[in-house]
Amino acid sequence: MTTDSAHRSGRSGLVTFGETMGLVSAVDTGPLEFARAFSYGIGGAESNVAIGVSRLGSAVTWFGRIGSDATGDLVERRLRAEEVRTVAIRDDGFTGMMVKHRRFGSTLQVDYHRAGSAGSRLSPADVRPELLQDAAILHVTGITPALSDSARAAVFHAVELARAAGVAVSVDVNYRSKLWSRVVAGPVLRDLVAQADIVFAGVEEAQLVLGAGPDPSTTDPSTTDPSTTDPATLGTAAELALALAALGPAQAVIKDGARGCTAVIDGVPLRVPALSVSVVDPVGAGDAFVAGYLAEALCGSPAAGRLHTAIAAGAFAVTVPGDCEGLPRRADLAALARTEEDIAR
Repeated sequence: MTTDSAHRSGRSGLVTFGETMGLVSAVDTGPLEFARAFSYGIGGAESNVAIGVSRLGSAVTWFGRIGSDATGDLVERRLRAEEVRTVAIRDDGFTGMMVKHRRFGSTLQVDYHRAGSAGSRLSPADVRPELLQDAAILHVTGITPALSDSARAAVFHAVELARAAGVAVSVDVNYRSKLWSRVVAGPVLRDLVAQADIVFAGVEEAQLVLGAGPDPSTTDPSTTDPSTTDPATLGTAAELALALAALGPAQAVIKDGARGCTAVIDGVPLRVPALSVSVVDPVGAGDAFVAGYLAEALCGSPAAGRLHTAIAAGAFAVTVPGDCEGLPRRADLAALARTEEDIAR
């Protein structure tokens, strides 16, 4: 089901799931060993998107496993405070954690402490069909399948349930090299993208997905289209979007950083340039972009409107520190459009 048909059928809201962790951030720039001031919050691609969509006015459900610890309590409180319907499955494992610091300049280092965490214990049994009953979109990422075999199975089970229920499936590739290798990730992500209605990817992520085709040592070259298997032949964002759409998604969006975004939506190519803003913290910009796009999709907005809001949300997110703290509301996006001389009194 497309997002447009879901909107017309009366379905509303987004459902997403994954691991949300505690986030320790060094306040000052420099080696972590000399840091003395830290902030503590939460972070996770799926919960970032959930918060972003909620702030833009749409209904959202997030579910996942969290530990029976103080960090798990924080995750649940923060999500509920953001008016996200939260189905927190308490686990006897610990809630995972990220440590973020800026070693120098604008270079960020993020370390994960999540092996064996509560979030990695997600399983197909956690994906309850009733959670999708009234949803218009199920959103998943390529992070969750990397956490464990059971988490991977949960993602594909959720996608299967969504497709059977006529719920549109959104996938953000979100490849994390610290969680799995390109060799292992490529085929899994390609399979996931092929079952999606909407796909988001960076340039290198798209190349990873498109390069995960049949093994050339066992494939007859005369029957293989090299444009779908060789990432070296897919140089531009437009070519990548077209190739991703050829795998199955009706909406393929390439997030291209400072160059904006390029998309193929229902066969129509579109490009929206980035906004010029001062970057404070780039982490979470991609999640804000996805939230902006999906929030507009839930409202039934046309393709160009989805992309423009996505660009604006991503731009706003990089102007403030934190994974989800700076995710914009509608009023914030309107303020971003004003000139820098404007003063709110």
